[in-house]
Amino acid sequence: MKNKTASKKKEDLEVNKTKKIIIYIATLTLTFMICFLISYKYTVDSSVKKANQSAIVIEPEDRIPVYIPLGSSTSDISKILKENGIIKHPFIFRVLSSLNGYDGEYKSGTHILSKKLTYDEIMRVISSNPEGIKITIPEGYTTKQIAQKLDSEKLVKADEFIEIANTYDFDFKFVKEIPQRENRLQGYLFPDTYEFDLNTGSKEIINRMLQNFDNKFPTRYYDQARQLNMTADQVIILASIIEKEARTASEMPIISSVFHNRLNGKNGVQRKLESCATIQYIYMERFNEVKTKITDSDTKIDDPYNTYMYEGLPPGPICNPGKAAIEAALNPAYTDYLYFVAKGDGTHYFSKTLEEHQAAVYRYGAN
Repeated sequence: MKNKTASKKKEDLEVNKTKKIIIYIATLTLTFMICFLISYKYTVDSSVKKANQSAIVIEPEDRIPVYIPLGSSTSDISKILKENGIIKHPFIFRVLSSLNGYDGEYKSGTHILSKKLTYDEIMRVISSNPEGIKITIPEGYTTKQIAQKLDSEKLVKADEFIEIANTYDFDFKFVKEIPQRENRLQGYLFPDTYEFDLNTGSKEIINRMLQNFDNKFPTRYYDQARQLNMTADQVIILASIIEKEARTASEMPIISSVFHNRLNGKNGVQRKLESCATIQYIYMERFNEVKTKITDSDTKIDDPYNTYMYEGLPPGPICNPGKAAIEAALNPAYTDYLYFVAKGDGTHYFSKTLEEHQAAVYRYGAN
């Protein structure tokens, strides 16, 4: 009788155990299904929201710039957002980021956020292109002018930019071949329209400009320079003068021919370029003065950049030339011109003899 009772209890225990296991599995399955359905619905809802999302507008007084470093994980980003007061719960952000499918989609750079944004809106912003500033560097700007423009846009400090340009060892072959001189990188900071992140520093900006120059000055240009018995640096020096003398791209090859003819001593002419642009450069660099009209006394300033006084090319470029000026320096027109004078309408009158040039100077009222 005792054995029968013990057996009965054992069976009851087994039944209860089995019931508990079944209940546990059922509960677990139900929980899983509920979580799955919630997650699925959340994901679908998020997809619908993404498809119908409107622009996110942040009022100026609520704007908070947040920098996301390159290679940041969702966990890293959640900490950065918490530190900047954008979110309060990093864990929730990470969970929602995963459910929304944003993990791995976030972009490095500076993003403008607000404490008033929802987590979904924050994810949308930092998975979009970072906040940037578009800046156009005109052809013919000097290094100093570029630095001042970047400073005015609050990207860098002008003095720091110039210091780095003159001292930092940028890893380009053409940079290593630049002789020691003032304004070392002048001529090579390629003029163009750039878009920079708000946190971009001087080194990165300069590197971008030098890379742009490297792309715009292909191997065949070095070959062309050698055919002209010039170095690439001499081509850039000449191009910088052409850039400042010409008002139209169509005249650049003709102006280039005048300078090449003079450098080669054509028809016995002195090898002096006699470029007013080099005198204007001296005034800008030495005296911080814009000189529009050059006088005879100006041409007697004793300065290595004075091409009225010294033969050949000046020690370095007087500005950062554009592609058209560089190509003109490499491909001068075939002419016998030795002189030119501004006509006052943006074009020039070209002459083959000194007598013709003097008549043109009188005719167009130039000194």
